[in-house]
Amino acid sequence: MKKKNIILTGILFIIFGVYTYLVKTINVKAIGPQKSKVGFAVVNKWFKNVIGKNMTIYKVTEYLGYALLLIVVVFAIIGLIQLIKRKNPLKVDKEILSLGALYACMAIVYVGFEKVIINYRPILIDKVLEASYPSSHTVLAMCVAISFCMVSDKYFGKYSKFLKVIVLTLLTLVIAGRIISGVHWVSDILGGVIISCALISMFNTLIDTKSTKKSKK
Repeated sequence: MKKKNIILTGILFIIFGVYTYLVKTINVKAIGPQKSKVGFAVVNKWFKNVIGKNMTIYKVTEYLGYALLLIVVVFAIIGLIQLIKRKNPLKVDKEILSLGALYACMAIVYVGFEKVIINYRPILIDKVLEASYPSSHTVLAMCVAISFCMVSDKYFGKYSKFLKVIVLTLLTLVIAGRIISGVHWVSDILGGVIISCALISMFNTLIDTKSTKKSKK
């Protein structure tokens, strides 16, 4: 199973690499603000014209993103408590360590694509042209929410089902809101989904869910 997960993770990262290359090279035209160039211009322009923009929804998704970041903080606290009690980082639950690796990879993706810009947003934010690919909120929402659901039974017991509903609702609202707010090209959203799937597959490989046991007290 783990070998299959590794292969799947590799395939998903390759797909993301190929897709990113295509976004950068196929049907590139200056359809963005300040004549910024965007790949898949025909599809992206059509989508932008259909969706328009809604800055209220954009602001709402910003706050929902902050809510998801609270999950990161909670698991960081759990990890810190385990480290203090067990006095050895290797004795911290592998799920917590794997979450740390996932969050670190998310940060690398965010910083990396702020430096290596594939395209810019379809609108100016505070009169500034910002990097737009892949959608960082899509990556945040998918990776944090889905990884939470994968380990929540172990850490939250009888409250897990209720918390999963809340978290998955936040995930849905963030992605839907990001799409209809018009602050991303549709290719940015898809890119965010693909890299998120790759990162989640990597996380699944690290935790090896079949051998997961209840957390030590």
